[in-house]
Amino acid sequence: QVQLVESGGGLVQPGGSLRLSCAASGFTSGYYAIGWFRQAPGKEREGVSCINRRDGTSYYVDSVKGRFTISRDNAEFTVYLQMDSLKADDAAVYSCAAGRQMSGCSISPAAYGYWGRGTQVTVSS
Repeated sequence: QVQLVESGGGLVQPGGSLRLSCAASGFTSGYYAIGWFRQAPGKEREGVSCINRRDGTSYYVDSVKGRFTISRDNAEFTVYLQMDSLKADDAAVYSCAAGRQMSGCSISPAAYGYWGRGTQVTVSS
């Protein structure tokens, strides 16, 4: 059974940094992608970034390009989201998700069948 566990959320001041982790387990195939999504109160869920476990292809939504970096540790089945220069608009519950994707990655939630429970990111002075 696939399980995803997020960690690393918290309270940070504007301009600060956080690193989120997504620990994955239960995969029987290496052909999958991990995506990070966020949802703020009263807003729709938004795809932030994704990475393909096999070929390393990554994608970022425009609002986080140059500030967020996604990476993977295949040996540990963990994906990280380094978030720098955080803004108030970045505050949300961040969730990671996994889906079978042979190559590349999609930021559409429909491409992911497994979801973690999420971790809260608060950006406030």
